[in-house]
Amino acid sequence: MTDVFDVTADPRDGHSSQPQGERLYELGDKVVYPHHGAGKIVRKEIKEVLGQRREYLTIQILHNDMTVMVPTENADKAGLRKVIGEETVDEVIAVLRGEGTHMPKNWNRRFKHNREKIKTGDVFELAEVVRNLSIRDLDKGLSTGEQQMFSRAKKILASELMYARHVDEQEASELLENLLAESGQLRVARSAIGHADHDHVDRALDGRP
Repeated sequence: MTDVFDVTADPRDGHSSQPQGERLYELGDKVVYPHHGAGKIVRKEIKEVLGQRREYLTIQILHNDMTVMVPTENADKAGLRKVIGEETVDEVIAVLRGEGTHMPKNWNRRFKHNREKIKTGDVFELAEVVRNLSIRDLDKGLSTGEQQMFSRAKKILASELMYARHVDEQEASELLENLLAESGQLRVARSAIGHADHDHVDRALDGRP
């Protein structure tokens, strides 16, 4: 399935994990498209769409086998960016291991809040959504809609970690699931004994004396 996106307004409202400005994309570049995830540019070609001839980038999205086509001139406005480097992965992991941040209590507002964060295309915003929904799932459970959002957000994040860490899709998914499980285990242990001896809990979970 191929979707054509012709974007004239920036859905990120100015937010990005990379500097603004025109970027050059080449065949084989690993890129991230908001709401869809990481993929590879497989074609650059001039096409006529709706009566206009322009250069389009064709991107093969990893996790859902979707192909998207974006006008090169509007790629930045569409939120397209290159995949993070391996040096940024540790920063993403730190976000996933961090404490949860505020989310609206109302379900509709919370859903919209997280949807807008995913829509930015920023990897750190996405990691926050994954972390916060993981925490809420552990504490109170998630609605059907939020479960679907959680699953999709994890797939999008794992697809980028796959390229950044040079591993396959399954390894990237397992890395993410293990990180969330370890963080959840740590939060449960801390909650069980209170917040007085976090360092003791951390040492115990790490197998340290």
